Amino acid sequence: MSQARMRNVLKIVFLAFSTIPLFCSSGSVVFAETLSGSGCSVSTVGYLHQLSQEYERETGVKMLVRGGGSVVGLNDLHARRVDFAASCAAKSPSDPEDFEFITIAWDALVFVVHPSNPVNNIKYADVRNIYDGTIINWKQLKGPDLPLTSFISAKEGMGGIGEALGKMVLQGKRPVKQPNSSLQASSAAILEQMVEKTHGGFTSTGFASARKRKVKMLAVNGVVPSKENIISGAYRLKRPLYLVVKKDAGPETRKFVKFVLSKKGQGLISSYGVPSLFDLKK
Repeated sequence: MSQARMRNVLKIVFLAFSTIPLFCSSGSVVFAETLSGSGCSVSTVGYLHQLSQEYERETGVKMLVRGGGSVVGLNDLHARRVDFAASCAAKSPSDPEDFEFITIAWDALVFVVHPSNPVNNIKYADVRNIYDGTIINWKQLKGPDLPLTSFISAKEGMGGIGEALGKMVLQGKRPVKQPNSSLQASSAAILEQMVEKTHGGFTSTGFASARKRKVKMLAVNGVVPSKENIISGAYRLKRPLYLVVKKDAGPETRKFVKFVLSKKGQGLISSYGVPSLFDLKK
């Protein structure tokens, strides 16, 4: 056999074996570690995608993270489709007993409009009147003569956003369909995207993700939502962001949670513009 032909044969053999999974001495297949998570779009957009990428670079663990909303993430975790969930809703009596909610960072409920909207400030009573269908035009808020479209989601009353709205602003109620509202998917990301392209749009969402969108965050009672104002307490609509794991979570999942809670992990979260646990302890 010629040397050239021998080289071709060896090349074919090499390529064939390079596509076969490696096996350890026990005969089991050895793959690189992978962790997956889903849930709260405020968290995934605000800090989790970036933090997961950093963790992957440092450890070699493949990180697969998607949004979808807190409800989606918790359902995925319950069905063991993911290793962890992101949530901006606190644990409720209806959540499985084996769910462990871990506070990771701080966010704030914010109200957003299209950047072209000249309205800059809103009051709690105004928000209530938007969600009960009383305010249907921006001229009622000293803005332009423009129909107001309130973007809401039907699933679980807007998930964690709806929970915060109910507790902090809507006197225990959650948003329901009104003549001025438009029902969308459950994710806060969808609501934010709708406001980005709707001149008369309005929605409630989280500070962590809204600051990355082409929207205007309204001041509330004259106080602008900012990282500094959330940390100081001047902006009063602060709320926690959680990672949720099962109590029997595996060691790789626990290592990731430990990293997120570490000085380095919290420093990264703060560097992304999101109030960290350490920021509020200063």
